[in-house]
Amino acid sequence: MKASKMLISTLREAPAEAKIASHSLLLRAGMIRNIVAGVYNYMPMGLRTLNKIENIVREEMDKAGAQEIFCSAVQPKELWVESGRWSKYGPELFRFQDRHEREFCLGPTHEEVFTDIVRNTVKSAKNLPLNIYQIQTKYRDEARPRFGLMRGREFIMKDAYSFDKDEAGLNESYNVMYDTYANIFTRFKLNWKAVLADTGAIGGNGSHQFMALSEVGESDIVYCDCDYAADVEKAEAINNVVSNEKELELKEVATPGKHTCEDVAAFLGVDLHKVVKTMIYKDTDSNKFYAVLALGDREINTIKVVNAIGTAEAFLTFANDEELKNLGLYYGSIGPVALNKNIEILVDDEVTKVKNVVVGANKDGYHLTNVNFGRDFSGRVVDLRNVVEGDICPNCGRPLKMDRGIEVGQIFKLQTKYSSAMNCTYVDEAGKNVPMVMGCYGIGITRTMAAIVEQYHDEFGIKWPLNVAPYHLAIVPVKYEDEVQKELADKIYDLVNKTTRIEAILDDRKAGLGMKLKDWELIGIPYAIIIGKRAAEGIVELKNRMTLEKTEVSFEEAINIVKNAVNEL
Repeated sequence: MKASKMLISTLREAPAEAKIASHSLLLRAGMIRNIVAGVYNYMPMGLRTLNKIENIVREEMDKAGAQEIFCSAVQPKELWVESGRWSKYGPELFRFQDRHEREFCLGPTHEEVFTDIVRNTVKSAKNLPLNIYQIQTKYRDEARPRFGLMRGREFIMKDAYSFDKDEAGLNESYNVMYDTYANIFTRFKLNWKAVLADTGAIGGNGSHQFMALSEVGESDIVYCDCDYAADVEKAEAINNVVSNEKELELKEVATPGKHTCEDVAAFLGVDLHKVVKTMIYKDTDSNKFYAVLALGDREINTIKVVNAIGTAEAFLTFANDEELKNLGLYYGSIGPVALNKNIEILVDDEVTKVKNVVVGANKDGYHLTNVNFGRDFSGRVVDLRNVVEGDICPNCGRPLKMDRGIEVGQIFKLQTKYSSAMNCTYVDEAGKNVPMVMGCYGIGITRTMAAIVEQYHDEFGIKWPLNVAPYHLAIVPVKYEDEVQKELADKIYDLVNKTTRIEAILDDRKAGLGMKLKDWELIGIPYAIIIGKRAAEGIVELKNRMTLEKTEVSFEEAINIVKNAVNEL
């Protein structure tokens, strides 16, 4: 492709809304263009990279025995009612009516559609196991779309679903997909880690997330040298709290104007570890209230609360002031002792090991000291806290570490959550209809594109790995109007097009060398052959975008270096 014929729309400055490197650089490189908040158009360079990412995913999925289909983004309400998710998914679901007032949604995911396809086409056990996938646009009405392709309202995703006869079959399908994802993200040259994850709104009872390590990641990763790894929503740690104190007499003390654990601890002169916070949550689906207890120096993990209650995250809220008043409670003085009996108490397991703690007295401006679990209050004991760096690994007992990551993929063991609800069955040897056992496997294609940029960039622009770069090589004469430089540039361009697999750009624009090189550095073309004053001798400068190394070589040697790199893909 000749640069003079290309739509090159690079920007010298990033738009103000771009806060992270991938968002800024994809906009500046002219690879994407914003149309409305969280929705992007993909320009020629961006689309080429996107297609290459998709093709690598296809190659590995096909190699694993999966078959590709393509489904509509428009999904009828009836399917979601069958699965039970129409009323539970939350405000992220784009809902609309057609002219006949039938209700639909734009698919954020496709469990219902795939299950419907299989139940209508597969009846015999002979057709199982089955794994089908698609690469398709998804829609989620994010409250705050941000960070470019990281969290958008429209995005491209690869989603796959496996259908097996039993649990053993699901485990095998799951392991194949785990290995397939490992191959995919390794081919993208990402620094990634697979971590145990919560299943969220998708459901099921087992999941791993594939995280590209990055400081701008929205997820915290907890891991250990023993290979234990989990996202912060799923991570566990050994409760190693030990207290040999004698239980003291419970006392009520005045704490005027002290509403936070920190303020109460300072006022009473006790360690924050000895103050217990009591948070009142409401499940809006059931209208039930829950008191959730954790030590004052710990953060409560909302997802763990959701799972303990058995609700959806969209339904969990904090009780408001009016609700607290109706329950006879006072902000800043809430505690588990003699609590309203309509409130179920959930206790983080660490709380049960600390003696003589401080809790709210359920009396405005007062707290209770020397409170002990089992003697003064009870409740359902659950792991409810966020794990922090230095907590004890549940596998080996060593201190846990933490990092941040971008979720680029997730796999789930759905079990029979959807097949039972939607009557997706096969006939077994006894002639009975048995629900198929399902797995679900997703990769964020556009998010992966952004994650690669986050890991591969510098102050000059993007540094695409060769296998996903929009083009492999830019041929850049200092002055294309110069007959000698033009002749050599055209010769190199013809040679690589006719005799190699190199995808090349010939920069035939009437512009200065600095501007041309800045464009290709910003866009992230892996190699540049610069043709200048030694063109008559057949000598060029080969620049490696990844290393910024420049080497003066013959044009034949330059072509061979790039050709050999491309042939290794």
